[in-house]
Amino acid sequence: MGQLLFYDKILSGNRNISCGTCHHHDLGGSDGVSLGIGEGGTDVGPNRDPGAGPDRIAKRIPRNAPALWNLGHRDVRVLFHDGRLEISDIYGNGFDSPAEEWLPQGLETILAAQALFPMTSQFEMAGNVGENEVVGAVLDRVDLGWPILAKRVRTIPDYGAMFVQAFDHIDRPEDVTIVEIANALAAFIGTEWANYDSPYDAFLTDGTPLPDDAERGRQLFFGKARCAQCHNGPLLSDQDFHAMALPPFGPGRTRRWDPIPRDVGRMGATDDLEDAYRFRTPPLRNVALTAPYGHNGAYAQLRDMVRHMADPVAMRAEWTPERAALPEVPWLHEIDFVIQSDSLEMARHAATLDVRPVHLSEAEVDDIVTFLNSLTGATALDRPLGRPENVPSGLPVD
Repeated sequence: MGQLLFYDKILSGNRNISCGTCHHHDLGGSDGVSLGIGEGGTDVGPNRDPGAGPDRIAKRIPRNAPALWNLGHRDVRVLFHDGRLEISDIYGNGFDSPAEEWLPQGLETILAAQALFPMTSQFEMAGNVGENEVVGAVLDRVDLGWPILAKRVRTIPDYGAMFVQAFDHIDRPEDVTIVEIANALAAFIGTEWANYDSPYDAFLTDGTPLPDDAERGRQLFFGKARCAQCHNGPLLSDQDFHAMALPPFGPGRTRRWDPIPRDVGRMGATDDLEDAYRFRTPPLRNVALTAPYGHNGAYAQLRDMVRHMADPVAMRAEWTPERAALPEVPWLHEIDFVIQSDSLEMARHAATLDVRPVHLSEAEVDDIVTFLNSLTGATALDRPLGRPENVPSGLPVD
């Protein structure tokens, strides 16, 4: 049921985009571009069209679509690039989230809570102001759009019957709420992208040696290159926040009082100046399948991202837009790189850096990249359920 909902556009305000549009099976659970084309576009990944005329997109998605690998792991405690969703009982519903006390009770995991928020985002799934009842409700309060979407789903006979069968506490379709929908989505995401059969897993579990170059890369990763200071634990992420001085571009994730199209990262969630320009450490399982890299997809190549992590100042200085994978949208050219003309913001951004540079030869960079490729599962591209051919709403499947 979660698989069908994941690819069903019924969960978007204008019924024209699904979770799977930006987290597609053909693209390793991501979308293959730096900043995605959300609500209003057509097709998927690098082939996604931004539209034309009055229906064309007005804004890129401000951040890179995060990968889904192993998000069902019990250690996951914070999600989104800025960590605005955390396990917490501060609001009495199990989570510290943008919905605060209005997040509904009964969400079984942080992954279920996360599944709710793209539905409320104007440029991701909700649609533009005035286009549908969902975005209108969300503008009044973040939680008011979810009952509208839940009614859409439960009144489709096939879905109604499936919910009654799947949930012990659901006796009739009318009982279905957004909570059951989110829990079904999380059940799918958490199992569909669970993967732990990489060469590195074999090395950890039974001592199967890595190839020589990958082994050299492993030793660099956990040694001289200091990658493991942040990329550690079972997910190869400390789930903390660090400033890595990635070159800024795009529309920014602006707050209401931001005068410029910037992205202040973790500070946007905490309002703490100490968190400015810091972003969540991404997990690295199957990282070779999830380009581009960085919270804004600044690098389309894994090798470039490794080089940036080793020496952010030097790589930032030589960065050009060609290193990203930014779909062509002519009417957005003016905004795409305008932040780089703001010398004060660029200086603040560059001055916030949490790592010391480490010199790596080109051969050492190659070895680290080879090690990162050894994190790719043998069955990573052979998912249990995959993409459905059709969905109960009858809407087209991307």
